[in-house]
Amino acid sequence: MYSGITRGLFPVVEVSREPGLVRYAVDLGAELSAGLSLGASVAIDGVCQTVVALEGSRVRFDAIQETLDLTTLDTLTVGRQVSVERSLRVGDELGGHEVAGHVIGRGEITELAREGHDVSVRVRVPEAWMPYILPKGFIAVDGSSLTVGRTFTDGFTLHLIPETLRLTNFGTRQVGDLVNIELDPRTVAIVNTVERVLAARLAQGAS
Repeated sequence: MYSGITRGLFPVVEVSREPGLVRYAVDLGAELSAGLSLGASVAIDGVCQTVVALEGSRVRFDAIQETLDLTTLDTLTVGRQVSVERSLRVGDELGGHEVAGHVIGRGEITELAREGHDVSVRVRVPEAWMPYILPKGFIAVDGSSLTVGRTFTDGFTLHLIPETLRLTNFGTRQVGDLVNIELDPRTVAIVNTVERVLAARLAQGAS
């Protein structure tokens, strides 16, 4: 479990590809890698990944085909900066909202606008996701816990402050870039429950 509060950007230092598998290493630096152990969970651009090897501050991960199909990890290259968050420990401050690192798929940035120090971003996603994306609701984009601005039939907007731009890749994003999307699980559960209850009542009324 994560809070969606990204700890910063860290470089990919090694990438190798095999059929259905990408092996890669990220240099987390001395502070973020401290106390990390094999089998621990780390969010890389919002994707929950398992530590498979440790070499000082270099941490190795494997991304299997299912992960590559749903996320942007299929495009990893040496030198790329990725957003990183260690998993929460008992007693940690949540800060954002509960994030599992279970990316549902990719969204596409279709608009970027700077307004003073802030940046407005419009993200296009499949229309099937939109019942779960609500104005002022939570969403995780590349692992960052963010508040939804406006919503549309095929997407939503985000308004990003300078600190978010500093700690994430949003500061260098361009129109056409893909981002990892994780829906708020509580919103998904509520919407699905309400839909089931309403469907059951309609079915009873028709009988």
